[in-house]
Amino acid sequence: MVRLKAPNHAISFNDAIKKEVKFEPYELDSFVLLRKDKSPTYNFACACDDLLYEISLIIRGEDHVSNTPKQILIQQALGSNDPIIYAHLPIILDEASGKKMSKRDEASSVKWLLNQGFLPVAIVNYLITIGNKVPKEVFSLNEAIEWFSLENLSNSPAHFNLKYLKHLNHQHLKRLDDEKLLELAPIKDKNLLGLLRLFIEECGTLLELKEKISLFLEPKDIVKTYENEDFKERCLVLFNALKSMDFQAYKDFESFKKEAMRLSQLKGKDFFKPLRILLTGNSHGVELPLIFPYIQSHYQEILRLKA
Repeated sequence: MVRLKAPNHAISFNDAIKKEVKFEPYELDSFVLLRKDKSPTYNFACACDDLLYEISLIIRGEDHVSNTPKQILIQQALGSNDPIIYAHLPIILDEASGKKMSKRDEASSVKWLLNQGFLPVAIVNYLITIGNKVPKEVFSLNEAIEWFSLENLSNSPAHFNLKYLKHLNHQHLKRLDDEKLLELAPIKDKNLLGLLRLFIEECGTLLELKEKISLFLEPKDIVKTYENEDFKERCLVLFNALKSMDFQAYKDFESFKKEAMRLSQLKGKDFFKPLRILLTGNSHGVELPLIFPYIQSHYQEILRLKA
């Protein structure tokens, strides 16, 4: 086993975030460089790797602050005087528990966030925002490159806020151009781009958008309850009335609605809730007059019941 003798003087360095950090001699012991099997320890391997690759800036979590003086001592022992700038990021705390986020936390995984429908640009936007002074709320990576500075980062722990990340993701969904939106959405019909934009107003993630589109296009489930109420019979009455109508024959939603109410003899909630369920697969959502123009051209595909 090989050790590096403990120093008899303080080791200090300027951290880009924490400013001056100092370790007194009593805080450092004669630490191991090589184990009995001659394998290198973490600090020895890191210090050598940084020297070999001529690393000039190291950004890492503040849980590595205590490793920094050891790595500095190793580099000095190897004859290096090349200064390295260190920046130790504050830890990120779980919003619910207040404890440090770990690999076991789902939201700490970029893969999990992507699978949940968060856009890469929104994830980057949020991560740069955490504990940082940013000039605006919504931005791209290229925009952040123009003004990002380590000096603006707080040295206090930050809380991971999934709700705020979803808000940022919603903003980035709205900023998608038509081509990118069609690439990511389950609908590839350019004529339905306006419909996608309407649904985005109520969605925080791509997953939520896909669920809304699926409910809209798939056969409607009238057997299940909506808002703790059974609409099955009213849906069946209205469905039979709608099947006899040519949606494209009506100039607007108002004229369509009047005819549907006349044929079904349903009014008020007994009419509007079943109508929304039959046309969108949900009991609430975007105003029907706004989505009716898109329904008109696809009503035969939309107006179907789940077996």
